[in-house]
Amino acid sequence: MNFDLTPEQDQLRDAVRTLGRKYGHDYFVRKAKAGEHTTELWHEAGRLGYLGVNIPTEYGGGGGGITELALVCEELAAAGCPLLLLVVSPAIAATVINKHGTEEQRKRHLPGLADGSQKIVFAITEPEAGSNFHRLGTVARRDGDDWLLSGRKCYISGVDEAGHVLVVARTEDSATGKLKPALFIVPTDAPGLEKSKLDMEILSPENQFLLYLDDVRLPADALVGESLDAGLPALFAGLNPERITVAAMGAGTGRYAIERASGYTATRKVWGGKSIGSHQGVAHPLAHAAVQVELARLMIHKAATLYDAGRDLEAGVAGNMAKYAAGEAAALAVDTAVQALGGAGMTTEYGVATLLGAVRAGRIAPVSREMILNFVAQHVLGQDKSY
Repeated sequence: MNFDLTPEQDQLRDAVRTLGRKYGHDYFVRKAKAGEHTTELWHEAGRLGYLGVNIPTEYGGGGGGITELALVCEELAAAGCPLLLLVVSPAIAATVINKHGTEEQRKRHLPGLADGSQKIVFAITEPEAGSNFHRLGTVARRDGDDWLLSGRKCYISGVDEAGHVLVVARTEDSATGKLKPALFIVPTDAPGLEKSKLDMEILSPENQFLLYLDDVRLPADALVGESLDAGLPALFAGLNPERITVAAMGAGTGRYAIERASGYTATRKVWGGKSIGSHQGVAHPLAHAAVQVELARLMIHKAATLYDAGRDLEAGVAGNMAKYAAGEAAALAVDTAVQALGGAGMTTEYGVATLLGAVRAGRIAPVSREMILNFVAQHVLGQDKSY
């Protein structure tokens, strides 16, 4: 059992940390409040090779795995720049296309995903289906050689920044008549695809959208993979990387909040010349939050290692646990940081309350803490399915 990063991973972590601190949380907040995107940071990260660390070298990537991408997500978040589209584009879309796309799809999309010139977002969630993807209502049907997609999607991140959206739909199996999942790479400017921005109480440079698909016509090669049989494995291929990188982003955010708070409490003096951090009522909650973040980081490392070793079932359990642990730890860390800073914690200047909405959302999305507990109860503890 080895908890040490390789020399290459150490170098990557240090380099990404330097880039993140070059921009910092002030940049992140300024962009979010102006309704702008973190375009400069994204492009520089792409130019330096950080967005494509998990993409094979033959398509312009770094040839690493989800372990390396998790390092990128964590270190940018630890610098105050948690970029949600790292989860959506390199982690989900690039993994799905690399593992289950056709060679033409890999050549067409992966180089742009690797250098940051292209973004592909992901659309699975629907208003009526919620966490139950078996109830998806978006349907794809044949029309000659083409496909026609119709349905609705909600809480779809970054559609306004992306050239394509990876849409999960259902098709009819000609042999059984049953509906089965399929994934399609859809241009965001396709006729029949409309988007409506959702107003969210989250300070983020990435926007959320409702999508409406009204007989969106797609060529045959928009279907991910060589046939409809690729649909289910392609869908599940993106879920473990999603959970692991979301967890890494949460852990990084928790580290950032604790660093901000502990720096303040170590120097703030209001009672008898002692720092407020010398009082256990202040120090112990911060220490407790730091322990929770570190425990989450260990599970993230385990999940990423299992995933990169091809141990998908074990990675599924560890990835869900990592996402749960990091979501709880990040929310605790930010809330504890706000409390430790007192009134200053609620100001924009001190840069912790600006993360409250995001870490609260991290306990809900991309899978809620309750659904993870259901998963663990069923698959780890052997309990009957509760839903």
